[in-house]
Amino acid sequence: IDAAKTEPFGYMPFYPGQGLGGHCIPIDPFYLSWKARQYGTEARFVELAGSVNTEMPDYVITRCQELLQTHGKQISGSSILILGLAYKPNVGDDRESPSYVLMDKLEAMEANVNYYDPHIPSIRPSREYSHFSGRQSVELNEITVEDYDLAIISTAHNDIKYDLISKSKCLIIDTRGALLGQKLGSRYMTA
Repeated sequence: IDAAKTEPFGYMPFYPGQGLGGHCIPIDPFYLSWKARQYGTEARFVELAGSVNTEMPDYVITRCQELLQTHGKQISGSSILILGLAYKPNVGDDRESPSYVLMDKLEAMEANVNYYDPHIPSIRPSREYSHFSGRQSVELNEITVEDYDLAIISTAHNDIKYDLISKSKCLIIDTRGALLGQKLGSRYMTA
């Protein structure tokens, strides 16, 4: 990615993360794959990409388990803060957001999960995640951040105060590289 960024024009970097979200990219390629099968061909790359993206929330959870275990904790009973609910930075659009998948899976593992998203103060009703409807974004400040065992940077909004997280005692899983380069030691892990 760093080498590709040297292209003087026409380049847009895409970074891996905890999965795909939004109203088109997680869905539209599968339409292409379905249509290709109607014509007797396969879109194997589309299917492979879809499989990898679908498995990313499980990979992030595995990283959470590793980091928590390193510090003598487990997911069950841990307080976990998801930073960013929107499917992409600096918007309030949460359609098909992989953050919901993370929340579901972590809660199924008996974690206490909250979220902070300055663009989504309250979760709107949706077809798939109606059980989260009405849940409120927590306040993020020096006091509240200390209530969490683990923070997962899920969406890298520009207006999240990452210094609050980096200065706190909580463990950090960074799925977006928001804190890369900071010296956070053994309490920081990328995913």
